[in-house]
Amino acid sequence: MQPRNMSISGAVDLSAVKAAAEAKEKAQQARAQRAAQPGGPPPAGAAQLVFDVDEASFERDVLQRSAEVPVVIDFWAEWCEPCKQLGPLLERLAVEHAGRFVLAKIDVDGNQALFQQFGVQGIPAVFAVIAGQALPLFQGAAPEEQIRQILDQLIQAAEERFGIVGAPVDVSATGAPEAQATPEPPEDPTLAAAHAALDSGDLGGAVQAYENVLAGDPQNAEALLGLTQAQLLSRVRDVDAQQARKDAADRPADVAAQLAVADLDMVGGHVEDAFGRLVDTVQRTAGDDRQAARVRLLELFEVVGADDPRVVTARSALARVLF
Repeated sequence: MQPRNMSISGAVDLSAVKAAAEAKEKAQQARAQRAAQPGGPPPAGAAQLVFDVDEASFERDVLQRSAEVPVVIDFWAEWCEPCKQLGPLLERLAVEHAGRFVLAKIDVDGNQALFQQFGVQGIPAVFAVIAGQALPLFQGAAPEEQIRQILDQLIQAAEERFGIVGAPVDVSATGAPEAQATPEPPEDPTLAAAHAALDSGDLGGAVQAYENVLAGDPQNAEALLGLTQAQLLSRVRDVDAQQARKDAADRPADVAAQLAVADLDMVGGHVEDAFGRLVDTVQRTAGDDRQAARVRLLELFEVVGADDPRVVTARSALARVLF
């Protein structure tokens, strides 16, 4: 899925935080104070690179530590499938950067106060804290290359604006982040068979296999997505694209013709065209025709992913024509 927001402008501009000179001074004072406290938290170079945080430990492990090293916060939950993709990637990058930033993981189910305090709209959501100041980074799973760019800019901003550079960590000595990684459970053989059928072009077999998975696990997100994809490909497999487009142009009130072209647009990568056609169809129809167009649009949303900005835009357009 694509992230809702990959902008780092808030972190680089830092218009919401105090002047850089003041922040640098505070960071230096905090480092001196913590060094003088025998029972205080260990410096970043001696601490874990990846650690869990809750409401009780937030001030110590995030706010205080952010005076020494950028703290990246990963808001996640066990039930969140995109979180399971993003979390291990962030952990690996924390190890790779070896102390230039640390990763704090916050389970939103047990820490609603922090979730609300940061104004999180959905998960996964990634923030950073530098010198006690919170910065939104991005929301939703994202490609590794883009995440690397964001982290590089964050590290640069922390050093240039606040004089915070972290401390080198001997990754081989810490061992903690790798130890936290849990092996993925073996894949359901029925689900694996469904994926194999889809990959091989056996769309009928894929549909049946995904339905078999859902019969035992109706909320299986992976099977629901696979079924939607297989059904979409099945609908367009034998369609004469040229004739379908002619029919849709000649008969704008023919809902079936509009649905067929929307499917073709989706498979062809013209996502916004598909969404726009179906929103227009919903707007000018009523009753069963409107319901058919609306349901098809929602199905295509699932194919693309709820976090995709094109889905967010189309969903807003759909709400406007419905209400």
